[in-house]
Amino acid sequence: VWTDGLTSLDRYKGRCYHIEPVAGEETQFIAYVAYPLDLFEEGSVTNMFTSIVGNVFGFKALRALRLEDLRIPVAYVKTFQGPPHGIQVERDKLNKYGRPLLGCTIKPKLGLSAKNYGRAVYECLRGGLDFTKDDENVNSQPFMRWRDRFLFCAEAIYKAQAET
Repeated sequence: VWTDGLTSLDRYKGRCYHIEPVAGEETQFIAYVAYPLDLFEEGSVTNMFTSIVGNVFGFKALRALRLEDLRIPVAYVKTFQGPPHGIQVERDKLNKYGRPLLGCTIKPKLGLSAKNYGRAVYECLRGGLDFTKDDENVNSQPFMRWRDRFLFCAEAIYKAQAET
């Protein structure tokens, strides 16, 4: 049973503190929304973006929504440890310099066999991407075990490297 006495909703809900019209657009507005820092796990980009973007963008009542800007308070930024090394190490590993690195997440994330997943990795790399990554919920499901995916992806990487 839902009761107001069980939550601290008023303390933790986001607040729209300013709304301004978009110039030349009668039905479009820019809304400024703030959330209490206690809503977010310290040092977790995933938690922050899932909370802000994932939940809000899933509302069916919103027909058009775009994130224009994100301002992260210094107090929250300080909770991030940062990467174990810098971009130079990544560039050295990939032997890619003087341009942005380009990667993707293989989609669809579910239903691909390990062999077809490896094929998708190969096509991405041959098409010019620097790297691919697994989607966050692709682990070792019965239709695509981790070891099989690893072997097909390794084969795809070696083949693409030899051809480029």
